[in-house]
Amino acid sequence: MTTDSRKIRLIMDLRNAGVTDTRVLAAIEKIPREVFVEEAFLDQAYANQALPIHCGQTISQPFIVGLMTQALELTDRHKVLEVGTGSGYQASILSRLVRRVYTVERHRDLLTTAEKRFAALNLHNLTTLCGDGYKGWPAQAPFDRILVTAAARLVPPDLVAQLSDEGGIMVLPVGDAAGLHQEVIRVRKEGTQFKSERLFPVRFVPLVEGVPKDKGPERKQT
Repeated sequence: MTTDSRKIRLIMDLRNAGVTDTRVLAAIEKIPREVFVEEAFLDQAYANQALPIHCGQTISQPFIVGLMTQALELTDRHKVLEVGTGSGYQASILSRLVRRVYTVERHRDLLTTAEKRFAALNLHNLTTLCGDGYKGWPAQAPFDRILVTAAARLVPPDLVAQLSDEGGIMVLPVGDAAGLHQEVIRVRKEGTQFKSERLFPVRFVPLVEGVPKDKGPERKQT
């Protein structure tokens, strides 16, 4: 089966499974997932499953990427913070849907590789930061939307504070570090008030506070 046919089958599977936002599906179709997959797993690039990457992280299952992106209710005017750059796949999809993406990753090696992928794909509306995702990116706040791609024990108050007061939305997995009891939560903020709703169960790597030793914050714009 060719890459194109695998991609078409994946898009059909996602649509049938509940990813119905046509803009999200188009972005997933346009971003080549094989660019973000480790060489040993290239034959599984368009399988609807999570795959391992360096630093003990994963590239998320396309179905979960689609559902979480859809849950953000994005427009092309939005300014978005992503916590957990990882391979760069999710950030690349966001970049096709919004005005600007700010993405934070605690592992410099992962971030450096993701930045090279952004450049190779000519994605120029992404700004990256090597830093503590729990703290978000205060200097660039407020954000219209925030997407967290690792599981927090609780909704991080620093991230809620960085949401726009005018209908800001954050989507994130919340639960235990073992991944046995996690679910995606959507937080909506209006003024100083916010409410949350449970969306669907997931299993993500844990959101870890701080950065690895000797790897302080560093920003780069692409």
